[in-house]
Amino acid sequence: MKTPSQLARPHVPALHAYVPGLQPTETGWIKLNTNECPYPPSPLVGIAVREALGEDSASLRLYPHPTSEPLRRQIATLHDLAYDQVIIGNGSDDILNLLVRVFGGEGAATGFTWPSYSLYPVLVGIQDGATEVVEFDCDMKLPVEKITASPAAAFFLTSPNAPTGVGFPPAEIERVLQGFGGVLVVDEAYAPFAEDDAIPLLARYPNLVVVRTLSKAHALAGIRVGYALASAETIGLLDRVRDSYNVNHLSQVAAAAALGDAAYYKGIITKIKTTRDTWLERFRQRGWFVHDSASNFLFLEPRDARGEAGPGVAAGLFEFFKTRRILVRAFPKHALTASFLRISVGTDDEMLAVDQAIEAWLNPAP
Repeated sequence: MKTPSQLARPHVPALHAYVPGLQPTETGWIKLNTNECPYPPSPLVGIAVREALGEDSASLRLYPHPTSEPLRRQIATLHDLAYDQVIIGNGSDDILNLLVRVFGGEGAATGFTWPSYSLYPVLVGIQDGATEVVEFDCDMKLPVEKITASPAAAFFLTSPNAPTGVGFPPAEIERVLQGFGGVLVVDEAYAPFAEDDAIPLLARYPNLVVVRTLSKAHALAGIRVGYALASAETIGLLDRVRDSYNVNHLSQVAAAAALGDAAYYKGIITKIKTTRDTWLERFRQRGWFVHDSASNFLFLEPRDARGEAGPGVAAGLFEFFKTRRILVRAFPKHALTASFLRISVGTDDEMLAVDQAIEAWLNPAP
């Protein structure tokens, strides 16, 4: 009798699953490793969820709206688009998966810049597809010509970039759209923290898809809601491969409540950006290199007490942070990221704890 691995499709046993940031199970950690919002969601979210549950939670016995139609219509209105230009996913990762199902897989190539979101190659690998990787240079400028020359059917561009936080101007993205022959997917997980986004380009470029999430700016990482904006034709294709009832009822309700409280989120986004910019300058005052950030995190190259930088220095500070129960993110597998750490923007107290830990690392007690 064959084993399950022998019965699986040949490429599956060789796959490597996506490795997320550490999620501690005990309390007491300062968690700045997965770019979650440091503040709670709008109070309207809790109210809406409790109302949807009711006293006996009877609503949970029913299936959710299969296409998330009310939420689709709300998002379409929010972005001044038609209803058939929106699709909802179980987090933006679900949307990315749908895009690879449609445009990737065996016999097709999917492109992406690198370093970037490490889920992209995982999704392509699951579909047994080929990858077309466009490497960034150390200046992190958008490699327009390399992207437009890519033979990929779909190309993923994270803007602002993760893990560096660098944003790309709409004019540069438009240059890509003018020359690229496939579908350009602009993954805007961090766009609420940037000055610009690619959504206005949808009116002129049917080969553009913009992906958003409510996990970052809207403090709903635990709810798992994302969406895509695109042409009606593209959305129709995604709907053909979307799982039935892919977004649960409470998630739909929570997302609608969050998106309906723009004033609340404008306040916390402004606060996060202010904290980000303050600490960006403080890290630079230490003599550390920090990429300009259009996101809710900072990507910095630490220097030790001797003024030295490098992968070993970054790894040493990463481990020291853990002794202080502070979680940040390291990316040791690429030359452009190995000397850096990514620190999510936390509350003022959390950022002060980071600074105090750095001081202790630089000046250990005798």
